[in-house]
Amino acid sequence: MSLLFSPAKLGSLTLQNHLVIAPMTRSRAIDNVPNDLMAEYYAQRASAGLIVTEGTSPSPNGLGYARIPGIFSDAQVAGWKKVTDAVHARGAKIFVQLMHTGRISHALNLPAGAEVVAPSAVAAKGEMYTDAEGMKPHPVPKAMTSADLKHALDEFVQAAKNAVAAGFDGIELHAANGYLLEQFIRPNSNTRTDNYGGSIENRARFVLEVVDATIAAIGKDKVGIRLSPYGVFNDMPDYPEMEADYAYLARALNTKGLVYVHLVDHSAMGAPAVPAKIKSIYRDEFKGTLILSGGYDAKRAEADLTTGKADLIAVGRAFLANPDLVERWKKQAAENAPDMATFYTPGPKGYTDYPALAG
Repeated sequence: MSLLFSPAKLGSLTLQNHLVIAPMTRSRAIDNVPNDLMAEYYAQRASAGLIVTEGTSPSPNGLGYARIPGIFSDAQVAGWKKVTDAVHARGAKIFVQLMHTGRISHALNLPAGAEVVAPSAVAAKGEMYTDAEGMKPHPVPKAMTSADLKHALDEFVQAAKNAVAAGFDGIELHAANGYLLEQFIRPNSNTRTDNYGGSIENRARFVLEVVDATIAAIGKDKVGIRLSPYGVFNDMPDYPEMEADYAYLARALNTKGLVYVHLVDHSAMGAPAVPAKIKSIYRDEFKGTLILSGGYDAKRAEADLTTGKADLIAVGRAFLANPDLVERWKKQAAENAPDMATFYTPGPKGYTDYPALAG
């Protein structure tokens, strides 16, 4: 029997298989509120064992992209409840990914009164799309004060509580891909000279405080984290201490008892590969569930599960274009190709209209 398609354990949860839908920004949340179209999209893909939602902001300040959802208002919680109900009705479990975009943002994408904040006043290279004026350079963010840090921490905690109220089985803290939590970890975006900058112990402090606070709020079986060691997305360049820093994080996260670590490897899309040594460090040092993602097909997923390299396998674009990917992999059927032109456009085209297998 295939291990990939057999039931799996995740903390206290039983998943219907070992496949995870990786978080993917889709920009369909009009006014940053989850809607019926999003409920349909996630329900279509609920043959996976676990779904991790698109990046969802815990704060008005974290809504850096156009049309991404939040989970800080009553309307957003109500919208997400439609999603979780639809997913649970079809057998999958679902975690919400809490993504504060930090400096990867633009004021034109934020609601009134919100501001672009980050560990330090260092602008990211590159540009941000805005519905109002198209592409704009990333702004210089406001360096977070002690009060800003406390406020952001409180927002993560409230978002975690809101997630439970919305019916989610847990949360994934997004400490990858150049967003706020990773901005603290990486020395190019964190030039602070206080207790949150300098050594890795200091640069990891805010991330670990968020881990502690969310675990205290909703329980360790409901908190996972995503990391992207050696990831370069959103102006996160390589640096000499990378391996040592992420090894420290592996040990530190293990002491917290959170339910999983999800490692991102974007080499399938042309980014540098995550060294096998880093993956083995997390396999050895972190005793919870290890999720690996990055360009998997069924054969490689089965192999990495069988050899114990990972406990669960996350897949992104293949699930985006194939709502019935589990069935296609079981039957070794051909897959729909993803349409990149509709990844972030509003509406159902390229979102809920990918065909399932006939019959």
